[in-house]
Amino acid sequence: MARRHMAGVREAGDTRVALAEREPERGANNAFPSADASGIADRAARTTPAHLAETIPSNTFSGPILVPFRARLGDTDMLVHPLALGSSTFGWTLGDDDAFAVLDRFAGTGGDLVDTADSYASGRSESIIGSWMASRKTRDRMHVMTKVGRSVEHPGLSPEAIVAAVDGSLQRLGTDRIDVLFLHGEDPEVPLEESLGAIGALVAAGKVRAIGASDFSPERLIEARVLAANGLPRFQALTTRYSLMERSGFEGATELVAHAQGLAVLPYFPLANGFLGGGIRRRADVRHDARGERAAAHLGRRGTKVLAVLDGIARAHQVAPATVALAWLLAKPSVIAPVASASTPEQLDALIASASLELHRSELVELDRASH
Repeated sequence: MARRHMAGVREAGDTRVALAEREPERGANNAFPSADASGIADRAARTTPAHLAETIPSNTFSGPILVPFRARLGDTDMLVHPLALGSSTFGWTLGDDDAFAVLDRFAGTGGDLVDTADSYASGRSESIIGSWMASRKTRDRMHVMTKVGRSVEHPGLSPEAIVAAVDGSLQRLGTDRIDVLFLHGEDPEVPLEESLGAIGALVAAGKVRAIGASDFSPERLIEARVLAANGLPRFQALTTRYSLMERSGFEGATELVAHAQGLAVLPYFPLANGFLGGGIRRRADVRHDARGERAAAHLGRRGTKVLAVLDGIARAHQVAPATVALAWLLAKPSVIAPVASASTPEQLDALIASASLELHRSELVELDRASH
C-alpha cells in the first residue's frame, strides 16, 4: 500500500474512521468522539505525536477532540490538521449563519486551519471568521492564514500597503496575530526585499507568526530564499492551484523548488472548482455562474477518464470521489493540506475523510495516468 508523505507526520496506527459516512455526535459530556485515523510515515526528524488532544474552550465545543494527525507547517512550531478550510465564499455566497455552520462542523471534526484573504468579499470573509472565533472562543486552537496584496483598499506589496493591510486584517479578525501571512501574488513594481523587510518588522512586533507565498514563480521563490539567507523572513508555505485536472502549473520547477526549500504546499482549487466532486458529468449539470463555467472547462475525454478512475477507487474504499481526489494530493511529498471550501456542513465530511484515506500505490499510479 502506497503511503502518503507529509512533513511532520508519524504513523498513527491502523484504525480509520469513515468520516464521510457519519456526522459528529456529542456524548453525555457534550464532547465529540475521537477521530483516530491511519497516519503517514515521513522524515523521522520532523515527527509529531500520533494523536494530539485539543480542547475547544467554548460552550459549543467543550471536551477533548482527538484528530487523526498533525503536520508541521514548514519549519514553524505550528502543527496543523491536513485539511485547510477555504473561506472565499464567506460573505459572498454564504452569509454569517451558513458560514458559522460550516465553521462549527469543521472545528467539531478536529479542523484547525482556516484560509482567507483581505480581498475575499472585500474583507467580509475575515470579519465572519473573526466573529465566529469570538463567539465560540476558539482563537487559541485555530490557525488563521490570510493574504495581502489584492485588496482594493491596500493593493500591492509596498511596505506601506502591507502594514496597513495587516492592521486591517487584524481588526476584522479580532485578533492580535496572524498565524500565516501570504503575499497574494507577486508585485513586479516593488522589490521583494522591501516587502520582506516590512513583514520582518511585523514579525518582530508579534503581529505575524510566519509568512508564505501565493502563486510565486520558482525564480521568485529562489530569490526569496537568497534574501532569507541574508536575514530577511523566510517563506514557510506556498499556496498554488493544483489538482488532478490542473497539474502542469505546479509539477516541475515549482514543485522541485518547494520541496528543496521545505515549503509546506497548500493547493487551492483541489477539486478543480468542484468538477472532481463528480457532480458535473455533462453540460446540463453545469451551474450558470463563474464557478460552474470553470468546472465545465474540464468536461471532455480527459475529464471523463479521471472521473471514471475516481469513481472506481471511491467505490472500493466506500468514500466519495472528492475524498479520493484530496487523498491523491496528500500523497505528494510537499503537500500538507489542500485548501477546500464547503457550502454546507455536510459537504465537509467527504473533505475531512481524505485525511483518513490511504490509497494503494496502484491507485495512485492509475490516477496519475488518467490525469496526464
